[in-house]
Amino acid sequence: MSTAATGTWPSLPYEDWEPTKQTLHRYAQMVGKVRMSLVPFRNHWWHVTLHPSAHGLTTGPMPCGGLAAEIEMDVVEHHLRVRTSEGRSAGFALRDGLSCATFYEGLFAALEEVGVRTSIHPEPFDLGDSPAFPDDTAHDSYDAEAVTRFWTILRITDGVLGRFASRFTGKASPTHLFWHSFDLAHARFSGRRAPAIPGADPVTAEAYSHEIIAFGWWPGDDRRTPYPAFYSYTAPEPAGLRDEPLAPAQAQWQDTGSGSLAVLPYDAAREAPDPGATLLDFYESAYRAGALRAGWDLEGLAATRAR
Repeated sequence: MSTAATGTWPSLPYEDWEPTKQTLHRYAQMVGKVRMSLVPFRNHWWHVTLHPSAHGLTTGPMPCGGLAAEIEMDVVEHHLRVRTSEGRSAGFALRDGLSCATFYEGLFAALEEVGVRTSIHPEPFDLGDSPAFPDDTAHDSYDAEAVTRFWTILRITDGVLGRFASRFTGKASPTHLFWHSFDLAHARFSGRRAPAIPGADPVTAEAYSHEIIAFGWWPGDDRRTPYPAFYSYTAPEPAGLRDEPLAPAQAQWQDTGSGSLAVLPYDAAREAPDPGATLLDFYESAYRAGALRAGWDLEGLAATRAR
């Protein structure tokens, strides 16, 4: 079946929606930090992530006392919704001019209204000298059309990664959005522990405790990659990784300063005759590169009923 059937792949030039991306990233961090405060720890920090839903991004069910709560950033109807298993709900509209400070106030008011009481560290993570969320009135851009295109790409990529995941029988992560770096990610594991990283902080040490090949998509940033792109990396990085070929021709290895990153610009896949098949080829080529060089059991880890 052609993966072109997953839908139209929209354009999303980074510079066209950068102010909105910065605001949306901070909204997601606030919601993600609530999830982190309520959900029991999972290996590799899987308990903190957000997940694509039919209307946007969701925390999924979170335990809170005797009930379950869920927060959804609905980017079809552009509304923040908090729901509980008792049938209570609250929320507010997502709109241009909604500052991070106002979002923070509204989020915790909605949580309080449905009976969820928790707290978060209100500082943004790894976003420079950005103000604390309750004080951030500068980030307030919300281009609804651009946000919907962003989510459409997440949804389509999630579908392709689901097909990719079906080809692997070893330990693998869900496909989820890491709100700290704002990327949709999926990972495969060899089953072997990785050597300890000297001087690593606890977050990094847990994330890379086992051999991993990661895959994903991120919308770009104003640091190194000012365009949306698909990516893959292998950790620990085996010798000779960058000597392995990538597909399609537009994919390339990048030196990040701390390792090698396989990168396929989003537009290269979007403009291909079959974007989904092109993306699958990229992920497969990056996986084989890392697995071959790192000595993974390719045959033993291959699923026999993959589609």
